[in-house]
Amino acid sequence: MFNIMTAPHLPLRTYYTTEADRSLWVREIFNRTAGDYDRVERVLAWGSGPWYRRRALLRAGLLPSMSVLDIGTGTGLVAREAATIVGDPTRVIGVDPSPGMLDHAQVPAGLKLVAGSAESIPVASESADFLSMGYALRHVSDLPLAFSEFKRVLRPGGRICLLEITQPESRISRTFLKAYLRGIVPTIAAMVSRHKDMPELMRYYWDTIAACVPPQVILEALKTAGFVAVKRRVELGIFSEYQATKNHAG
Repeated sequence: MFNIMTAPHLPLRTYYTTEADRSLWVREIFNRTAGDYDRVERVLAWGSGPWYRRRALLRAGLLPSMSVLDIGTGTGLVAREAATIVGDPTRVIGVDPSPGMLDHAQVPAGLKLVAGSAESIPVASESADFLSMGYALRHVSDLPLAFSEFKRVLRPGGRICLLEITQPESRISRTFLKAYLRGIVPTIAAMVSRHKDMPELMRYYWDTIAACVPPQVILEALKTAGFVAVKRRVELGIFSEYQATKNHAG
């Protein structure tokens, strides 16, 4: 039985040896590939990424003038869309453990970028109205600790929107998705990227999807952390949008 007191998937020893090595390995490969990340992401999402992220944030309740924390911000793909919605980039803070990703982030002037992780967010308690995370939940080291931090930094009534790719239920769809993400995408990444590690990152991308705990475990972990109105919306059978609200009682 998987213990949700640990990371969202067991150690992937093809890439790192022990659980203790996970965070460092992930941070370093993102550091090395940061300069190519946006280019490969456009291939991965067929150019639909900005539109989908914006719609998902709106569905989760992001409104103009809200203050936003984007955790695992990477190169700022979700943070940019959040800034457009709230109407003021200074109301958005992007947090990421990878210095390389932060260095290559392309965000509007005024949007603040800080080093940190989902398990240790460097902001004051109850300082944000909305928290987002785009396709980084699989890379955290401790789900309950991360969700506890999410609750800490949100004001009462604050909302979260966690975007993830989830294995489809159909075996045929799973086979197709694996062929695309673990076969086709790494091949394309090798052609369009400048860093030799990008194909490995893309293979790791799929392997974390395949190994990740089921959506129900994530939903239960959010409820256990004290969130209410916890739900999951699914687009195209693979794009999970986890939504939840911090109780007004705190």
